[in-house]
Amino acid sequence: MEQKPKYKRIILKLSGEVLRNTADGEPLDADILTNICKEVKKVYDIGVEVGLVIGGGNIFRGLSGAEMRGVDRTTGDYMGMLATVINGLAFMDRLEKLGVTVRLQSAIPMDKLAEPFILRRATRHLERGRVVIFAGGTGNPYFSTDTCAALRGSEIGADMLMKATKVDGIYDKDPAKHEDAKKYDKLHFVDALRDRLNVMDSTAFSLCMENKMPILVFSMREPGSILRAVMGETIGTLVNNDPTA
Repeated sequence: MEQKPKYKRIILKLSGEVLRNTADGEPLDADILTNICKEVKKVYDIGVEVGLVIGGGNIFRGLSGAEMRGVDRTTGDYMGMLATVINGLAFMDRLEKLGVTVRLQSAIPMDKLAEPFILRRATRHLERGRVVIFAGGTGNPYFSTDTCAALRGSEIGADMLMKATKVDGIYDKDPAKHEDAKKYDKLHFVDALRDRLNVMDSTAFSLCMENKMPILVFSMREPGSILRAVMGETIGTLVNNDPTA
């Protein structure tokens, strides 16, 4: 008997940095993009409804980018939002070439490139088996793409927010700098906020906590990790409201 996925509708958050080719500095590496899209297709093929939020840090990061390039914070944040649209277009193109039906929605109106974000339309796309990419952040400065993922996930009623990163979960300190760093298998939202664990910003954590939407932080480097996660396997770090976590 074929096993059914544990989660029917997910919001998948990817950082823009994972798309960068670290060897030559190119912001969009074709092989990395293709491999991630193939991972998304695996869960799409078993009927999981997927919403995608992609950061823009490979092209321009709002806060640090503004500080380094001498533009003000608001302008920098809008530049970062436009970077997420570029990444969204790249994902849409590559997913479509893999046979996945995709819709790109932007919080910043740009009708030549993407649909405007309309919740009922987005939900309808998901119900009809289309992957929906949410670009343009929240449409407002001072909010991260993590917060956008938490907001869109809450709006569409996602069963889980899955954040794919370069590490295999949440640690009490940076595992790249500290050999004795301890990985958490489970965390309560309150503990994550109290201990200021920086895997997501506090606004995103708070949104997920209030809307009882669990967060799974896992490594994108492990092949099949998204599929394993939606099937309910224990990977990464699970953050939720469970008092036993």
